[in-house]
Amino acid sequence: MKKLPIGIQTFLEIVEEDYLYIDKTKLIYRLITSGKVYFLSRPRRFGKSLLLSTLEAIFKGKKEFFKGLWIYNGFYPHSERPKPNHGKVFDTEKAFHVLATELFLADQESFVG
Repeated sequence: MKKLPIGIQTFLEIVEEDYLYIDKTKLIYRLITSGKVYFLSRPRRFGKSLLLSTLEAIFKGKKEFFKGLWIYNGFYPHSERPKPNHGKVFDTEKAFHVLATELFLADQESFVG
């Protein structure tokens, strides 16, 4: 039986340490390719950081970590990976850090006041 990932917030650690992971990569793929803007408003401890970590692994092309998951067979080569905004020029590294910062600040605001 696999261990539960209590307090583990990074996709790579969950996979490397063989924790239980519920495959939501099909939904994540739809999120990436739909071309819409999303506001992630969820309660604390509800998986926002894990979602961002999973998105980071997808955009960085870490295919080997997705073996056995839905997205693995449809994984794109580095030059063809899914990009938000239908392939327009997009700095995924910058976008990831901006989004992570925004989520962190929102979480801090909800904690403080």
